[in-house]
Amino acid sequence: MNRIFNEKYECMNKRDKFDLQSERLRDVVQRVYCNVPWYRRKMEDVGIKPDDIKDINDIVKLPFTEKKDLRENYPFGSFALPNKNIVRVHASSGTSGKLTVVGYTKHDLANWAECCARGLYGVGVDEESIIHIAYGYGLFTGGLGIHYGGEYLGAMVVPVSSGNTPRQIMLLEDFKADTICCTPSYAIFLSEEAKKIGKDPRQFALKYGFFGAEPWTEEMRNKIEKAYLIKAYDIYGLSEITGPGVATECFYQCGSHVQDDMFYPEIINPESGLQLSYGEEGELVFTTLLKEGMPLIRYRTRDVGSITDEICKCGRTSVRLRKITGRYDDMIIVKGVNVFPSQIETALLNCDERVTSNFRVVLDRVNNLDIMDIEIELATGVAFDEVREIEKLTAKVASTVASEIGVTCNIKLISSGKLLTKEGEKIKRVLDNRNNK
Repeated sequence: MNRIFNEKYECMNKRDKFDLQSERLRDVVQRVYCNVPWYRRKMEDVGIKPDDIKDINDIVKLPFTEKKDLRENYPFGSFALPNKNIVRVHASSGTSGKLTVVGYTKHDLANWAECCARGLYGVGVDEESIIHIAYGYGLFTGGLGIHYGGEYLGAMVVPVSSGNTPRQIMLLEDFKADTICCTPSYAIFLSEEAKKIGKDPRQFALKYGFFGAEPWTEEMRNKIEKAYLIKAYDIYGLSEITGPGVATECFYQCGSHVQDDMFYPEIINPESGLQLSYGEEGELVFTTLLKEGMPLIRYRTRDVGSITDEICKCGRTSVRLRKITGRYDDMIIVKGVNVFPSQIETALLNCDERVTSNFRVVLDRVNNLDIMDIEIELATGVAFDEVREIEKLTAKVASTVASEIGVTCNIKLISSGKLLTKEGEKIKRVLDNRNNK
């Protein structure tokens, strides 16, 4: 199934794409240099002026932008236009207590809506569809991004937002939505809660699901698709760049198509900052090519990924982002070994049906040695009445996880529901107490 929403940009040949990206890069560099004082200082510090940028290949001359730059210029110091031109703000939370604030013009919102519409349309969503949105609304970009993309298509949008799972189940039954949008962890939670009250998620009218806002694995995709009998698609975005829809999988599920007429992606070595080639894994970096309110140059996402420029079977020529495998700022180092929470998820989903993928890592340090405990919820109905069986299961899980992550850990199996998922929100997988020692 090859459904293209905007053929001019999604199927543009390489030469025309190069010229378009180069023109837009020159324009955005000129705008931030003239209108954002801290950007001008960063460029002057490395001896770069707008005239030094001739085409998209010159992007490597430009300095990186990091989240700390945005926080240091909180709240509106990163806007490239006066506040009277900004019609909406979104924000993401941070450990410092200050939000990362993003401003949008009317044109920015229209482009964002088209990005989401492209992704939705590409797998079968259209004006006949009903879209159940269980992402959070508000300052978080998830809900409103998909919302306006669905309306852009003319679909019926159900803005349920996150939480109130019984109501979510009722509305999925009664409204018969064919599309659901939420975090992948909440999709699993929702299906399990439905089963607890005697509802079969496979009997919902759903056909498509768009899941993002947290890294998820192929094993998680398979579990979701089996739970609902749907096709589960990855949708990628981050508030600093625009929100969901920066990249979305097509029908073939072989990488998320970046809307690279609007956002230019790079993969860099996270330590050296050098640009890597297609296919190499590293840190994902984005430059916004069209944003007016708050354009960003070479923004370091901290996401771990890779991109390919091979033309997809769907006919789109946009570069594709392979599934995000984790975040460099979520990566934990235990006994000298790099561990990503997604690796633990993969191990659990391949381990035993008596354990779930709901887990929490607790790190501590005893006598200068790292201690790694992993608390894992048992599946619904699995009890602790057979001590010997629980011991065998614990040993099996410990062996499976250690094989996947390359380091031994202590497994603690706990009753179902003890690690309650915050409904629809991102899961905090790691509690690191070592810095307190």
